[in-house]
Amino acid sequence: MKLVYLRCAAALLLALTGSPEPAMSATPPNWVTTWTAAPDSAGPALQAQTIRQIVRASVGGDSVRIRLSNLHGAGPVGIGPVHVALRAAGASIEPGSDRALTFNGSPTVTIANGESVLSDAVDLNVAPLRELAVSLYLPDGAGVASIHGAGMQTAYIVRGADVTAALAFAVTETDDSRYFLTDVEVASSAKARAVVVVGDSIADGVGSKEEANARWPDLLAARLTTSSIAVVNAGIAGNRLLKGASKPFVGPSALARFERDALDKPGVRWIVLHEGLNDISAGDMLASPAEQVSARQIIDGLQTLIRQAHARGVRICGGTLTPYGGVGKPFVHSALGEAKRQEVNAWIREAGGFDAVVDFDRVLRDPQRPTHLLPAFDSGDHLHPNDRGYQAMAEAAAVALTRGAD
Repeated sequence: MKLVYLRCAAALLLALTGSPEPAMSATPPNWVTTWTAAPDSAGPALQAQTIRQIVRASVGGDSVRIRLSNLHGAGPVGIGPVHVALRAAGASIEPGSDRALTFNGSPTVTIANGESVLSDAVDLNVAPLRELAVSLYLPDGAGVASIHGAGMQTAYIVRGADVTAALAFAVTETDDSRYFLTDVEVASSAKARAVVVVGDSIADGVGSKEEANARWPDLLAARLTTSSIAVVNAGIAGNRLLKGASKPFVGPSALARFERDALDKPGVRWIVLHEGLNDISAGDMLASPAEQVSARQIIDGLQTLIRQAHARGVRICGGTLTPYGGVGKPFVHSALGEAKRQEVNAWIREAGGFDAVVDFDRVLRDPQRPTHLLPAFDSGDHLHPNDRGYQAMAEAAAVALTRGAD
């Protein structure tokens, strides 16, 4: 099985780049997004504190820079110092790997409300799948934090003190959201490219084991470690294709965020789009007529994103919507919702709009009850896969991308 996926990775690399991977080149640097977390909501007010966040690179490189976002803030926020290092274990970092980041040469930066900033680059050798620690200090706290809610990874917090450069520190509290940090980019090989996953809680890894990098995009990245293909996850738990936040749904719609969270990522050559199930669920969960959408509207939304990707020279793979029969509150599974899912899936499979299709529905469904997840792949809520289910999704995506790139 391992040999099969090594061949898949090699085939996808050739299709993305047109030639075998060359030696690393420092001039000019080829910046590729190696990790991302889409900012999805306004978080809590914060006191002065250091936050150390752990991320796992997908593709490697010899220089690093990061992006910080104040997209959902309520005013400007001051951040700095900011450091990046190789993670050792827990909140500790590898000796000698710490690098102080600057922003236009300054160790501190003020990010305007709704804006983001990109750091200057620092030299740091990052291997594929290497974990990094990004530490940022908020000298004045923040009235409203801009976060990615479902981090599935511990963030380590020390109140009051600037300990961004510390090898280890006495943690005062932890969290599992992402704060301000949205992107890590590396200067990689000249042929390195990125696959960006745009989705909802299934892309975000809800139902997988925390701190295990067991989301299906993580597992896809691990399948492609022999190539120079980054896989970055722009999923948002609770996200919808057509409409924005309306409890319990979260974040800007995929239509609204597609350019920022996918098309603008350095190095992007493929997008895997897996959105629409929450749009269907909203019709059963929310009474307002404004929240109701038809299968045709979902299909039109998918077509809009396909056109936007193609206009930028980016190929796009569509994922069929997965089974959710038997789901519990607050979610609802209805005959009408199921009919919409089937109509959308038929279009994804048969219309030829996407450059490739990954049939997640077929991979995850129970043959005896096709509206339900296979029990072996069910995390227990009958909506989100478990680690085995996410592994099956990653394997299917690797094959679909390879075939689509032929």
